[in-house]
Order: sequence, then C-alpha cells, then structure tokens
Amino acid sequence: MPALIFDCDGVLSDTERFGHLPAFNQTFVEFSVPVQWSDADYAEKLLIGGGKERMLSVLTPDLCHRLGLDPMSPHFTAARAAMIARWHQRKTQIYTERVAAGDLPARPGVLRLASEAAAAGWRLAVASTSAEASVRAVLQHAVGGDLAARFAVFAGDIVAAKKPAPDIYRYALDALGADNGGLNPDSVVVVEDSANGLRAALGAGLRTLITVSGYTVADDFAGAALVVSSLGDPDVLETITLADPFRLQPGAVVDLGVLEAILARTPRTDPSPDPHAPDDPGRDHDHASEVEI
Repeated sequence: MPALIFDCDGVLSDTERFGHLPAFNQTFVEFSVPVQWSDADYAEKLLIGGGKERMLSVLTPDLCHRLGLDPMSPHFTAARAAMIARWHQRKTQIYTERVAAGDLPARPGVLRLASEAAAAGWRLAVASTSAEASVRAVLQHAVGGDLAARFAVFAGDIVAAKKPAPDIYRYALDALGADNGGLNPDSVVVVEDSANGLRAALGAGLRTLITVSGYTVADDFAGAALVVSSLGDPDVLETITLADPFRLQPGAVVDLGVLEAILARTPRTDPSPDPHAPDDPGRDHDHASEVEI
C-alpha cells in the first residue's frame, strides 16, 4: 500500500508568515523579551529546525543576564530549558488560536489530493518538526475532521534531531509499517516545501514533491522529483511547474496520477538530474521568483 506524507508548515498551509511569525513575536512581547523578528529575520530563522530551537537562538549571554539567567550558574542549562519550554508552550497556544480563528487557509490542492489518495487506499501522514498540537490543528483545518482522522501524525520532539536530519521520516517509515517490519521507501511520496525538508526526505531515501512557499521559492531543490508552485485546484489556481527533471508534466494540477508517476519513474535518492539544467523543458524561469502560492 503506497503512502503520502505531507510536511505541515508551508505545505498544508502558509503557516510560517501568517501563523508562526506573529505567534513568536507576540510571545516575546508577553514575556518581556526585547526581540521582534522581521520577515527577513524569520526567513533566516527558518534555517533552524524546530520552534524551541529558534527561540533558543535569541538567548545571547547579554540577553540571558537581562532575563535573570546566569550562564555561569550550575543550574543554567536547566533554567534556560525551562524558560524556553514556557515560551514555546505559550507560542503554541497563540498559534493554535490563530488556526482555529481561520487565519491560516489551506494551500490549494491539499484537500483534493489527500482525498484522492485516501479514496485509492493510500496511507496518509504528516511529518513535521512543529509541536504536535499545532500540526493537528492545521491538519484538521486544512482537510476537515473526518479526513484528518485518517492521518498518522509524527511531530514535535518525537525524534531528537530535527530536519534537515532524516530522523522524522525514518521514524514515520518504521511506524507506518510497524506490522511488516517497516514501510518500503519505494512506496512513499513526500510533499515538502523547503530545502531542509527535502534534505530530510532524501536522507531517508524518499521521493519528494516540492510545493514552494513564501519563504522557500529561492531554495535549492536539487534532488526533488518535481517542483511546483502549489498542488493546484481546478478552476481556482493552476499549478505552475518550476522544475520537472523527470518530465512528469503534471498539467494544471498535481493529482494521484502524478504521484504514481513519481513512484514509477524517479529514483529515490541522488544521483538525480539537475532540476536547473538548461535542457529541462519543465523549468519555467520566468515564474521562478513570482509564483502565486
């Protein structure tokens, strides 16, 4: 039985710009942390996997002192971890409230493609480094309660090493195929939106479809089976193909046939054709930096 595994942030919804960033900044205000990330700042923070890890990056020695943490104390590491945990718990609460309020609409094609895959008997999952509560909130909002119940969710601190490490995908493969000694990577398609996510999936030996998001359109997606602007929805927003190294030719939308072609026609891991190669007929250079996502 094949499996379709989605990343969450930037794939199910454009959560980073309209959900996580304002939630981080509101949390900093509430805890009197003199930090406010701009859009450009946050684009750099996205290179760090995990919300707690991004928060930890602001704790310079000077800021630690200002917040009452003594880096020379034998209890510093535990006290810092406890502080980050409190911040992150509040940030997750703010974020899930934004999701519940409908501030983060699903990206085009997510519900359609997940429904097609479910109807065809595919296993469905989400693999994300975000907090599980956040992931489940976004998933339910994106696909509805009934379909969300069919998804396995692997999220948060379920593994120690965050993306771009492949651990979360290796964990998902083991869990999804627990009754049969693990899921065969040859039967899995991953949907990601970032270079870090792509590296994680490729590191687990998984074929990967990229739907670029607001912060990742300029990322290097060498090794991806297909790179598109979105999954697309008929009569709403068509897919723009940005890189098609294996000539899958998805057309106006990415449908189940495209996923089946990815499994049938593409290698799981590098070496793979360069998606930026001049003879790649699927790459639309004119739209690469101005796609609607």
